[in-house]
Amino acid sequence: GTEIVDKSHDQDTTDLHKCVTYIRDSASGLDKSNLCILVVGALGGRFDHEMGNLNVICRFSYMRIVLLSNDSLIHLLPRTYCHEIHIQTSVEGPHCGLIPIRTPSKSSTTTGLQWDLNNTAMEFGGLVSTSNIVKEEKVTVQSDCDLLWTISIKKL
Repeated sequence: GTEIVDKSHDQDTTDLHKCVTYIRDSASGLDKSNLCILVVGALGGRFDHEMGNLNVICRFSYMRIVLLSNDSLIHLLPRTYCHEIHIQTSVEGPHCGLIPIRTPSKSSTTTGLQWDLNNTAMEFGGLVSTSNIVKEEKVTVQSDCDLLWTISIKKL
């Protein structure tokens, strides 16, 4: 009784892209912005596969897609919001990072981090906020560009 969906003919998208498309299309009648997809094992393998997974979360930026490994969690923070991230300190942190994706950031501001950003410009080839530390149980992030949020996962 299991439906088999064969999309192997589509060589222009990754397996994750095909899965997200299937989930999106199967969730007819639901508000896609409230959909959350957890992708376990999405990090820690080949770097080109990890970049492909990051590309998927950017292509589906209107959906919340969380990439998870044994060591870290990544999700996209779209520029159109002021984000409140509630840290579950028993399982995540303290190490975190914010990385501009798609375009440079002219202005990013945070609260709740050891090294908060205050209207700080970030870009590849310049400053990126890596190796930061979560100091509060609530972190706020606002930016004029999409950012990747990454946080470490504690070994239980």
